[in-house]
Amino acid sequence: MQHCPRFHLAFPVRDLAEARAFYKDLLGCTEGRSSPEWVDFNFFGHQIVAHLSRDEGPTQAKNEVDGDAVPVRHFGVILELPQWRELASRLQSQGVKFIIAPHTRFAGQPGEQATMFFLDPSGNALEFKAFADDAMVFAT
Repeated sequence: MQHCPRFHLAFPVRDLAEARAFYKDLLGCTEGRSSPEWVDFNFFGHQIVAHLSRDEGPTQAKNEVDGDAVPVRHFGVILELPQWRELASRLQSQGVKFIIAPHTRFAGQPGEQATMFFLDPSGNALEFKAFADDAMVFAT
């Protein structure tokens, strides 16, 4: 059985209970191992680890991408388009405040993608995107 590579990302959070409510309850990530200082989540098949850190705040740097002010520091996943649409709808119905609302970026160009950005309770920026054509993921 061949496995696809998975990524691992550790990131700071100000409160583990908030992180659990956001990643587990809102996004639907299952919880893995944990300690009083960190918690693992299954982030769409990848391992992310929320580490308790009261000393580190969110960064504010942004770059312009197709007319949007994209947070330089962010992470996320590429979903299938139906899954992306379902998540966008669920987040909208839950009243999530988007920093970049769900929309299509690079419309009619190479790399056309559905994208949305929002913050977790600690100010970490997340991007979820989807491509109608997987060949566009690395299109130039």
